[in-house]
Amino acid sequence: MPNTDKYIGKLLDDRYEILEVIGEGGMAVVYKALCHRLNRYVAVKIMRDDMAADDEFRQRFCAESHAVAMLSHPNIVAVYDVSHSDAMEYIVMELVDGITLRQYMDKRGAVPWREALHFTKQMTKALSHAHERGIIHRDIKPQNIMLLKDGTIKIGDFGIAALENEMHEENGQAIGSIHYIAPEQARGECPDARSDIYSLGVVMYEMLTGKKPYEGDSIGEIAVKHMNAKPVMPREIVQDIPEDFERICLKAMCAELAERYQSAAELLADLEAFTQAQIKAEEAKEEAPQEPVPAVVPVRSVSELSRDKYYFRRKRARRVTFATGAFGALALSIALFVFLWNFWLGEVFAPAERVELPNFTGSNYESIVNNAELASMYRFNVVYVIDTENESGLVLSQNPDPGRSMMVTPDGIEVELSVSTGMVFSPVPDVVNIDYREAVNRLQQAGFLVDIENATSDSVTKDYVISTSPAANEQLSSGSTVYVTVSAGPNISYVEMPNLIGLSEEAAISKLESCGLSFGSSEFLRSDLDAGTVIGQSVDAFTDIEEHSKIYLRVSSGPEG
Repeated sequence: MPNTDKYIGKLLDDRYEILEVIGEGGMAVVYKALCHRLNRYVAVKIMRDDMAADDEFRQRFCAESHAVAMLSHPNIVAVYDVSHSDAMEYIVMELVDGITLRQYMDKRGAVPWREALHFTKQMTKALSHAHERGIIHRDIKPQNIMLLKDGTIKIGDFGIAALENEMHEENGQAIGSIHYIAPEQARGECPDARSDIYSLGVVMYEMLTGKKPYEGDSIGEIAVKHMNAKPVMPREIVQDIPEDFERICLKAMCAELAERYQSAAELLADLEAFTQAQIKAEEAKEEAPQEPVPAVVPVRSVSELSRDKYYFRRKRARRVTFATGAFGALALSIALFVFLWNFWLGEVFAPAERVELPNFTGSNYESIVNNAELASMYRFNVVYVIDTENESGLVLSQNPDPGRSMMVTPDGIEVELSVSTGMVFSPVPDVVNIDYREAVNRLQQAGFLVDIENATSDSVTKDYVISTSPAANEQLSSGSTVYVTVSAGPNISYVEMPNLIGLSEEAAISKLESCGLSFGSSEFLRSDLDAGTVIGQSVDAFTDIEEHSKIYLRVSSGPEG
C-alpha cells in the first residue's frame, strides 16, 4: 500500500494545500485541503500510485472527471477542478459538512416516510440534472449520498465510484454494490439512466423499511434475486407507509426495464403529485368540522333527585301526549309532501344537470376565459406558474382534472387553471476575473446556459474570466446562453486533434475532453455503420488545434430502413 500521508503539507499546483486525510478507497485517497486562490476548504481526491500506473484507467478517470465537472446542481457534490500529469491524478471537489446516508440509516433504522420522501425528491432532481447531460452515476447507494445538517442531500462520485467497483470484477460483472445493482448491470449489460433509477428505488426501499430488499449468502445469490425475485411489500414491514408512496418505490425498482420509470423526470413528477395529494388530504382533515364535545352534567345529590321524581312523572306524561300528537302531525306532513312532489315540487327540484369537464390543458387561457359560452358555465381561477419552457399564457394543468363529471350550478363550475408566465428575466452575475469553473457554477445556478470561448490575455490569469456577453447585471431571460471569454494566458496552447472516427459518440466526447478539447454538438446522418458511431469530425485528425476548441461530430443514425 502506498504511503497515503506523503501529500500532507504539500501545495499542489501552487494552489491546494493538503491538510489531512478524510477518506480512503481502493482507487484514491481523499484529503481536506485549503484552496489558497479562493481561500476556501475543499476535498481533493488523489488517485493511488498503483492505479495511476494503469494508463487506460487514468484516461477513463480523467474523462469521467472532466464530464462531471460540468454538472452544477445543489444536490450534487460539485467538482471544481481536475488535474492530471505524469506525476499524479487528482480532482478537487466541494467539501461537504455532513454524514453519509448509510451512517444516518445505520443509526436511525427505518426513516419516517415523510423524511424519506424529502430525501428521495432531492436525489431524483440530482439524477435528472445529470441524465439530461448524458452522465450516468452507475453506483447509487447510501455510501455515495451525503446528508447535511439542514436535511440537504448531495450525491457524490458521479461516474467515478463505478470505476472503483470495476477493480473487483468477476466474470465481467461489477460487484462493488451488489445490494443496489440494477438487474441489467448484474447481467453484465451496459447501464443507462434507468439503472440509476433502479438503484434509487432500492435506496428508497431501505429508507422506508430499514431493510435491504434482497439478502443472500453470496454475491451471485443476491444478483439472481435482483433479476428474478419480488421484494417483500414495504407496507408489510412498516404499516404507516402510504400505499401510493409504496407503489412509486416498487415501480422505481422494477426488474423489468419497460415497467420501470423511464426517466428521473417521470419519477419526480409522480413524487410531486403524491406530495400535493398528501398536502390536500392534510388540509381537508384540518378543515373538517370537529365533533361537538358533550356538555358536562353536574352530579346531583340524593335529596335533589328524590325531590324531582314527582316533577319527572308529570313531565313524562306530558311527553307521551306530545309525542303522540307530533307523530300524527309528521304523518300528515309526509302525506302532504308526497302530494306536492307528485304534482309540483318534482318539476322544481328535478335532478341537476351534469357535464363532463373539458380538457383545457395546452390551450391559451385568454381564449378560454374570453369564450362567452364557457364563461356562462365555468368560473376560472388563474394561478401563474414560472415556466421558461412554454409560451406565456399556456395552460399547464387544471383542477379538477379533465373528463370528471361535474354538477352545473347557478354560480358556474369552478375550475383552477395553472398558466405559464413564459420567460423570466434575471440579472447576469458578475463573474469577471474569477476561475472559469466557479464562473460556470454561478451562471448555471442563476438559471443560464454557458458557452466558453478562450482568448489570449497578458493581464488576466490563465483560466480566469476576461468578460461575459451579456455583461454583468444586464437582464437576460432564464435559460438563455451567457458567452464567457476565458483567458488562455499570454499564449494559446495547442494540442493534437485525436482520430475519433469509428468510436461511439460517448467515447469520442470523453476522448475530446481528455485531450483538453470541448464538444460542440453532433449531426446525425444515415450510414451503413451502427447507430451512434462517429463518421466525421470538424477538424482532421492529427492536426494541431488550439486547446479548448469546440469540435463538432457527425454521427451515424444507422442504415436506412
